[in-house]
Amino acid sequence: MRVHLAALDHGVMDPAPVLYAIPALVPQHHGADTVLTGLLDRSALYGVLAEVEALGLDLIEIRQLTPEGESPESGDRRSP
Repeated sequence: MRVHLAALDHGVMDPAPVLYAIPALVPQHHGADTVLTGLLDRSALYGVLAEVEALGLDLIEIRQLTPEGESPESGDRRSP
């Protein structure tokens, strides 16, 4: 993973485009937004949040997803 830090002399990020990767997450593009989905433990989640903050990205929403087909209220499996 390549780290891209702000220049110390003027406090502005270098405008040159750089490719970043956050392991264990799958990006899906929804218009101008990118949704990252993956299995993370709490420690890895906080690491990803720190990377988002360090990159100066806007975090619009974060939520815990339930396994597909499982009702979040009861934990019962729904019929397919």
